[in-house]
Amino acid sequence: MDLSNLKPAVGSVQKKTRIGRGAGSGKGGTSTRGHKGAKSRSGYSRKIGFEGGQMPLQRRLPKFGFKPLNRTEYKAVNLVDLERLAETAGIEKIGVAELVAAGLINGKQPVKILATGRLTRKLAVEANAFSAAAEKAIVEAGGSVTKI
Repeated sequence: MDLSNLKPAVGSVQKKTRIGRGAGSGKGGTSTRGHKGAKSRSGYSRKIGFEGGQMPLQRRLPKFGFKPLNRTEYKAVNLVDLERLAETAGIEKIGVAELVAAGLINGKQPVKILATGRLTRKLAVEANAFSAAAEKAIVEAGGSVTKI
């Protein structure tokens, strides 16, 4: 057995049905397209979303929502994450570099500190944005907030 005598399995390869080759073929005349109508014509291509003249679904449903093109997508970091990072690394100043080193962010997106969890340590936190509750919690714990 080598590449020169490989063959497909018996019955797996069938001849393609040739349509439009005369009445004797059984597939002549209308060539399996039926009588009249757009689908019987050459060059027919169904328009995406066309429902035969009925109002298409994408026009029946109401439009809603808006996505601004220049929206800033922040990477969220919670107070509980800051607490855990300060505890494990034994640091009091947390910035973007420390968050990247801890694997909480990738360093490409801006960071926003959110207020999920409790903060018991005094921390100096640097980030691009803070929620009002997170900022309040950090300051109440005796820490400082710096927006970069």
